[in-house]
Amino acid sequence: MARIVGGLTTSHIPAIGNAIARELFEEPYWKPFFAGYPPVLAWLDKVKPDLAVVTYNDHGLNFFLDKLPTFSVGAAAEYRHADEGWGLPVIQPFQGDAEFSWHLINSLVADEFDIATCQEMLVDHGFTVPMSLCWPEYEKFPIKTIPICINTVQHPLPTPARCYKFGQAIGRAIESYEKDLKVVVIGTGGMSHQLDGERAGFINKEFDLMCMEKIVDEPESLTRYSIHELVRLAGAQGAEFILWLAMRGALGNKVRKIYSNYHIPISNTAAGVLVLEKE
Repeated sequence: MARIVGGLTTSHIPAIGNAIARELFEEPYWKPFFAGYPPVLAWLDKVKPDLAVVTYNDHGLNFFLDKLPTFSVGAAAEYRHADEGWGLPVIQPFQGDAEFSWHLINSLVADEFDIATCQEMLVDHGFTVPMSLCWPEYEKFPIKTIPICINTVQHPLPTPARCYKFGQAIGRAIESYEKDLKVVVIGTGGMSHQLDGERAGFINKEFDLMCMEKIVDEPESLTRYSIHELVRLAGAQGAEFILWLAMRGALGNKVRKIYSNYHIPISNTAAGVLVLEKE
């Protein structure tokens, strides 16, 4: 049977992709950020997952405001990256696992989640930046991937509680898959940030650190926030925290924190990293 080895969280801002492409790892601005990832790579090297389920939000590359599903799941043999206007270099396609995707999709629908099934799916920096951070030599050691896109762009957004339950359904689907696979679940985005309007540049360190603490052993306490409360406390784009809650829901009740790191500012965004091992 498939089993979940753990979960990760990471920022996905496009500036990181440019810094990786330009190899700015030792520059003073970037060094504290990239210094947060060697423990992540060490843990991944230890557990050696076969497949990564990545919850992220599309930023207008695959979906746009005229057609924007709340939940969508990739069901392709591969996922291609395309130029989204940030000047990021287009990197090689990521391997999919269509058989697993269809199992996941059927299980989610049976669990009463209405999703969009994507047999062709482009992936943007929300997906490619976390993959580049966690598997910097992906071309040498490719891992199969399942992109799961959750709307954080156009309101109404799914609530934190709904995303946590969605993650729980993802966890049930993974652990009912009959093939022997080790799966890591990744929650991307944030933390607190707002990119526009009167509060542009807003960061709430106190709230971020509370979320990073509570999500380990008390995740359900975070599901009590409304989307409006989350926007007020974490910024308009800080609502991406619902992607973390989907990851945490998939891991079940008991997890052990292996590592955490928090750094600000990175492109007006607070960046949080967590490694959680499923017990």
